[in-house]
Amino acid sequence: MSHLLEVRDLVVGIKRGENVFNAVDNISFTIDEGEILGLAGESGCGKSMTALSIPNLLPQNAKILSGEIIYNDHPLVSLSEKEMCLYRGSEISFIFQEVRQSLNPLLRIGSQITETLELAGNRDKENNKKIALETLSSLGFNEPEKIFYAYPHQLSGGMCQRVMAAIAIIRRPCLLLADEPSSSLDKESQERILSVLMEMNRGYKTSFLIISHDLSIIKRFCGRFIVMYSGRIVEEAPAENLFSPLHPYTRALLGAIPDREKHGKDLENISGKVPSIEDRFPGCPFAPRCKKTQNICRETLPPSKEFDGKRKVHCFFPLTGGANG
Repeated sequence: MSHLLEVRDLVVGIKRGENVFNAVDNISFTIDEGEILGLAGESGCGKSMTALSIPNLLPQNAKILSGEIIYNDHPLVSLSEKEMCLYRGSEISFIFQEVRQSLNPLLRIGSQITETLELAGNRDKENNKKIALETLSSLGFNEPEKIFYAYPHQLSGGMCQRVMAAIAIIRRPCLLLADEPSSSLDKESQERILSVLMEMNRGYKTSFLIISHDLSIIKRFCGRFIVMYSGRIVEEAPAENLFSPLHPYTRALLGAIPDREKHGKDLENISGKVPSIEDRFPGCPFAPRCKKTQNICRETLPPSKEFDGKRKVHCFFPLTGGANG
């Protein structure tokens, strides 16, 4: 059986001055029908750029340099903008992280939600409004009609986040790419939006790529997870293995997260920072920050190693003993 989405050897470049640097560097992964895949990593690791490349929504200074993106057996990379528009919204939808930049400040919220339906050929304005109000209500708005006629500046950041979710889900896409879908929300709103997304997954077999810095969300909602660092995938495994990682970077991320078990203890500090795209070198990108680094790590890019038939790690010295290895 073919995958709903298959990304093969994807390289995305960013132009800076006269030079082009790889922001996403030779990554591959798949998403099946009804699957929820989590994507984790620090800011600057290439997560958002990876997701934006799928519906070809990359910024002007970014471009897919090589690789393939196959959706439902159809190659997407070679499509024109007009052809790609046939997939956006109905087949593939996106919840953006920068919601203030994604909403038009001059248009009422209702117009921006119903526009998605109108682009699909639904011209019944009253029915479109009804669908929009139902969608807003499902996302926790107690006065959906008031929100429908509001402008973005009249709403909080969390409310705008839920509006973006409404725009993304209103046509029930087959694949939804969610970039930090709950990062600006309070706990109640976070639960509401994630609950709606999970209902879509169960009811319509909607597939998801969820980008989140919150590894507890990935553990709770995703079937598999991918960890990216400096434009590359460093680990891929079932979510049940998230808290017994193979890669030192994944373990460091987990060690930096506060929880009840660490109460009164020092959290792990990942020294240094993610290298900029101009400062990458031939070896393992995490080598300068890794406590297990040896000479080979600085000189050679580590190959992919497979464990248990389901887990993959790009590391010369993986933590075969899990989180305590």
